[in-house]
Amino acid sequence: MVIEPPYLIFLGDVPDALAAKTGLGIVDWRPEWCIGQLRLEGCKADAGIPDLSIAEAKEKGVQTMVVGAVNAGGVLPDHWVASIVEALEAGLNVATGLHTRLASIPEIAEAAARGGAGLHDVRFSDVRFATGKGTKRPGKRVLTVGTDCSVGKKYTALALEKEMRNRGWNADFRATGQTGVFISGRGAAIDAVAADFISGAVEWIAPAAEPDHWDLVEGQGSLFHPSFAGVSLGLLHGAQPDYFIVCHEPTRTTMRGVGHPLPSIQDVIDLTVTCGRLTNPDIACAGIAVNTQKLSEEDARTLLEELSATYGVPATDPIRFGVASLVDRIAELG
Repeated sequence: MVIEPPYLIFLGDVPDALAAKTGLGIVDWRPEWCIGQLRLEGCKADAGIPDLSIAEAKEKGVQTMVVGAVNAGGVLPDHWVASIVEALEAGLNVATGLHTRLASIPEIAEAAARGGAGLHDVRFSDVRFATGKGTKRPGKRVLTVGTDCSVGKKYTALALEKEMRNRGWNADFRATGQTGVFISGRGAAIDAVAADFISGAVEWIAPAAEPDHWDLVEGQGSLFHPSFAGVSLGLLHGAQPDYFIVCHEPTRTTMRGVGHPLPSIQDVIDLTVTCGRLTNPDIACAGIAVNTQKLSEEDARTLLEELSATYGVPATDPIRFGVASLVDRIAELG
């Protein structure tokens, strides 16, 4: 789906910043798209952008109100419906990553029909994907992969896009998760795609392009995670990456949500190359991205130096130290 910016970020009345992580992530990476925020009474999150009414947002050119709040179960609270209806009646599109389909709520469906506005349920794609073909297509692609889920694959891909664009490269972040779709304005939540069509969906997300164009494909899960490996494998085959970046959180010993031990970085490199050769025989590891948030700066730098020496590729924390070394390496590899 395609989400049309600029955005009004709806934060509802969430109790803390964590519950607004979707909205805050959009503001972090696409501040130029975020005209303002709409907060209900009692909201404890603040994205640091102007508070606007729906009427004010419409006057400033907002096209889409994005529900940037999350909650347990991904349900849409009843007391948020009035704000969504008001936005639709003002002619704004509304987008959400919740598990509740907007059109399943009669008041919302009726308001959308009256105003002619669009409803975007990011977790439910409106595109009918083909099965993946694995045919070599032009353009260059970098995929972020992980030793586990939630280790920084999205932030690494976004940081790569930013660095490449700053250097004048033709580069685009390609979203495969709900927050990423809001950040990019395009994409699909791969974990909601039927298994047979995952690789085809990724071929759609990162299609054939000019030879000098780079797609930075957001990874999902891990090839080693028993819950998400199927999604990760389909994504790898569909992305057909020339290069991949291994993302890692060094303080973990077991995988999130299960008791399985964390694989080594070498395990991830080896399996990614073995599986990735099915659709790109020349796939190679271009670097390591490490989330060092829980380490001191000194310990972080020491770890990164050790990893770089061990694996023969640059290692960095994309948020703490940037990704210049990774882009340098990609440039060397071509």
